[in-house]
Amino acid sequence: MFIKQIFKVSRTLILLIMVLLGTSTFATELTVGMQAPNFKLQATNGDYYQLSDYHGKQAIVVAWYPMANTRGCTFECKSLVEQGHLIREYDVSYFMVSVDPLDDNRDFAKKTGADFPMLSDPTKETAKAYDVLNFFRVASRVTFYISVDGKILHIDEDISPKSAAPDIAKKLGELNIQKVTSHINR
Repeated sequence: MFIKQIFKVSRTLILLIMVLLGTSTFATELTVGMQAPNFKLQATNGDYYQLSDYHGKQAIVVAWYPMANTRGCTFECKSLVEQGHLIREYDVSYFMVSVDPLDDNRDFAKKTGADFPMLSDPTKETAKAYDVLNFFRVASRVTFYISVDGKILHIDEDISPKSAAPDIAKKLGELNIQKVTSHINR
């Protein structure tokens, strides 16, 4: 009898922990239409990128990922590398961002052949501002689509890492982000 009670209490605690982890892992308090929090973060190429530098110039995609050199994050990054041309059809800059130290992201960018800026937020301040820092103190996999005027157009919390690039391109089209026009001199 005593063992059955302990089992019931343990099972209840496990379920409670799972519920708490599930809600804290993916919830964001930012909403569509809000001004996106500004950031200034260093990228794997050594440059700093600041959201406000794009204000009035270009839409932005900010793809948060949990941790460099992990399975899902590698799939997502490789999708952006191998099919990034789909995203570059639009007048948009895109970044992957994690709370990993810069050197970890540099190693990850090198291993995956990343041809776009991968930003590091080791202080976790930007992750907190974007409400993506989860229970495990890493960023949840969330992608923000930010307009030319700095407002959040869409928040995607249901990322499929293997198809990240085509999914981003499709969403850019749905959001009516301007396509890049090429000028060919004849």
